[in-house]
Amino acid sequence: MLTPVLNKNDKQAKLLIWVVSFVVFGAVVFLTNFKPLTGLDLGFNIHLLALFNAIINGTVSILLIMALMAVKNKNLLLHKRLMLAAIILSSLFLVSYIGHHLLATETKYGGVHDAKFFIYLFILITHIFLATVILPFILFTAYRALTGEYEKHKKLAKYTWPLWLYVSITGVLVYWLISPYYMPQI
Repeated sequence: MLTPVLNKNDKQAKLLIWVVSFVVFGAVVFLTNFKPLTGLDLGFNIHLLALFNAIINGTVSILLIMALMAVKNKNLLLHKRLMLAAIILSSLFLVSYIGHHLLATETKYGGVHDAKFFIYLFILITHIFLATVILPFILFTAYRALTGEYEKHKKLAKYTWPLWLYVSITGVLVYWLISPYYMPQI
């Protein structure tokens, strides 16, 4: 087993995790409904941030799969490094996602409401719902590992890992399905 890197303090950790999760959720909801910088000319197509987000999500998906393989092969140090990289990239994603939604106008799915539209809608709804609830699970799972509570970590990870993987993969799919309808920023 790896040496714990954090001292266990459940009360403080729970407070911090819930505050961070609430602030992130609040920021996303606020910026989805209030866009004071929409239309600001930054000298490039703001939808490049959406492509960047899709690339980050794809990379996180790969890291999550590699981390699962590492832990199955009992390479715990590699597992830890891959998971920390996934957390760091997901944090970068969040900043970029907020930036994109702060600056970009709303994009609607265009075209005929055919089977592809309903697939998109299902993926989008499940992606948004799970992306909304996954953050505290990720943080609690990481906290349990970093404090050396490996049994609790494994119990949480059985739920967190597949949900996080689903969110990261569907993030790429949502981009792929909506990107033909992005309009260049004027």
